[in-house]
Amino acid sequence: MLKRRDFLKAAAVAAASSGALPGFIGHAAAAPAKARMHVVIVGGGFGGATTAKYLRMWGEGSVDVTLIERNPAFVSCPMSNLVIGGLKQLEDITVSYDNLKSKWGVKLITDDATAIDVAKRTVTTARHGTIGYDRLVLSPGIDFVASRIGGLEGNEERVPHAWKAGPQTALLRKQLEDMPDGGVFAMHIPRAPYRCPPGPYERACLVANYLREAKPKSKVLVLDANGEIQSKKGLFTEAFARYGALIEYVPNSALQSVDAASLTAELEFDSIKADVLNVIPPMRAGTIATAAGLPLVNDAWVDVDWLTLEAKGMPGVHVIGDALFPAPTMPKSGHMANQHGKVVAAAILNIAAGLPPNPAPVVMNTCYSFVDSKNVIHVASVHQFDAEKRQPMPVSGAGGLSAAPNEIEGKAALAWARNIWADMLA
Repeated sequence: MLKRRDFLKAAAVAAASSGALPGFIGHAAAAPAKARMHVVIVGGGFGGATTAKYLRMWGEGSVDVTLIERNPAFVSCPMSNLVIGGLKQLEDITVSYDNLKSKWGVKLITDDATAIDVAKRTVTTARHGTIGYDRLVLSPGIDFVASRIGGLEGNEERVPHAWKAGPQTALLRKQLEDMPDGGVFAMHIPRAPYRCPPGPYERACLVANYLREAKPKSKVLVLDANGEIQSKKGLFTEAFARYGALIEYVPNSALQSVDAASLTAELEFDSIKADVLNVIPPMRAGTIATAAGLPLVNDAWVDVDWLTLEAKGMPGVHVIGDALFPAPTMPKSGHMANQHGKVVAAAILNIAAGLPPNPAPVVMNTCYSFVDSKNVIHVASVHQFDAEKRQPMPVSGAGGLSAAPNEIEGKAALAWARNIWADMLA
């Protein structure tokens, strides 16, 4: 256990190691919590796991933390396209929760959270009954609305999304391996906002990279419901061009329905038959959030107070990560969820100590995308809370884009993954 005088230094070092700005942690350490509280966290991804660790670390064990997560280990969505492209194995992107339990004293419950009762301050689980809380942090990620695409619901094994890392990642990889040379890999990208804006375009590149080596007569068809590439447009346009006829990009391709038996995608004015059909469905906040009566924007994403990340009108219920209605230019990304986790941990500890939340939190994002086995591009941004607009706004002149794909950023991308997984779980 750290001595109190060493606490600020350790917290700043931990934040710096993951790229976080120390500007939003100062208030969390200003005073110890006056009384123990019990914080329940639903979802052990980039946001929830970070919140659990930092509540225990910054709070010096003064806050009891229970993390409810359905999966026995963390599987990273960032870097999962490398598995689909045959450059990594699933075990390479899987990290244990053991340190959260043994090192940080987090109580881990491997279960599904099925309901919350805001009035009673309880969470109901599928197998472990009802759990009470003083503060609740929901980090449920996204769920899919497959019903918006005719024929897709119930056919995800035949037409996988692989947009939640795990079994479907391995399934899509197997389908690629089984695809004949000369076959068509067709993927559909939903309308924004969706989780990880550059992710589909990275996937197209890595699938093309695999096919160029293993099945060079094949084709990658990118059907985008959006009018243009949603992230790193110029860089991905150039990357696609380098693959020549191997990648065809078709914008404004709204998907109407699929025929899972024949692997046919029905667009508004066209039908596409594929050998592998990868449909990323429309998304909304995880069901535990949308079913709980929390305030939603566009009936999809939770509206929050950005200083505490509490759902508006729902004191004591904090929502972080991909489930949020995003602030301007703020991506739905693993890095951003990690940043949300630190902001909410600081806010909760301040509340426990009778202090106001940090009035000007700063968060940042870096997103790396592989365009082949070695070359990578990135986009970075910094967002600071604007008191007048009551939300984070992009900081002018901060962040930016790669000049061109390069191998140095490939090494940086792999280091980023190792560092952020350690920041969450080590």
